[in-house]
Amino acid sequence: MRKLVVIAIGGNSLIKDSKHHFVSDQYDAICETVKHIVDIIELGYKVIITHGNGPQVGFIMRRSEIAEEVEHMHPVPLVNCDADTQGAIGYQIQQALQNEFLKRKITKNAVSVVTQVEVSSNDIAFKKPAKPIGSFYNEKQVKNLEILHPEWTLLSDANRGYRRVVASPMPKKIIEIDAIKTLVNSEFIVIAVGGGGIPVIRNSDGILQGVNAVIDKDHASSMLATQLKADIFMISTAVKSVYENFGTDKEREIKKLTLGEAKALREKGQFAKGSMLPKINAIINYLENGGGKAIITNPENLKKAIDGEAGTTIVYK
Repeated sequence: MRKLVVIAIGGNSLIKDSKHHFVSDQYDAICETVKHIVDIIELGYKVIITHGNGPQVGFIMRRSEIAEEVEHMHPVPLVNCDADTQGAIGYQIQQALQNEFLKRKITKNAVSVVTQVEVSSNDIAFKKPAKPIGSFYNEKQVKNLEILHPEWTLLSDANRGYRRVVASPMPKKIIEIDAIKTLVNSEFIVIAVGGGGIPVIRNSDGILQGVNAVIDKDHASSMLATQLKADIFMISTAVKSVYENFGTDKEREIKKLTLGEAKALREKGQFAKGSMLPKINAIINYLENGGGKAIITNPENLKKAIDGEAGTTIVYK
């Protein structure tokens, strides 16, 4: 039986740098990443792709704010921005996959599932926003933004500047999980739970309602990998591996970790809250709930990492 791999692509890794923010630039980055994903598909793995949306949601919200300020148009709620990015990014990944299949003469089909993810209305995250979205800002820009948008929460993010943070409740249930399973079992390459999913809550009558928040895509991807009993959970990000003492003169690449070692490094504060910590937490949840193996690496090393030749592999013991 062929192994199932869930590959989570980071929203920031879709935008290479501050000079490549155009939609065409994002598509070019996706096409490059997709080549490495198709390498894995050619090895015989079943693949599900998830993706982040932090910068993209920030761009959409800023456009909405400008349109409201200048032309007095209606604002776009955050939950709708989540949905917009699922469609837009999913479309690009889907098209890139189909074109790569055509080039390699692979008989496969890709499909994107607009995915709702249920959260609790009582989640503490709604009282303490902490999820970074949008662009990085310097101190001068922050001062101006605090005047223009006093309702925003802006925090320092891993010494890379400041970002806006919003509520990030924990995922509880993937609404379209049965549809995703059916598509995977029918040999589709599925793009799902984009941006962590569209956050929804249930009212007292059990009716679903969208809520303005952003679910961490690593946690949602971990839950998806767990529910599908994926053999491997891969997180593709901007760095080749996990590092101890990251960004210091004592930086050390970590090639393999056990669950216990990952927890110990987490307790020592080795993983930054806005970047690596959510990934490590998601992997810990995956492994504690029966997951087989998890890998963190960058797009160009995906194939090498799945063969154990690159990246950081984390196993139960």
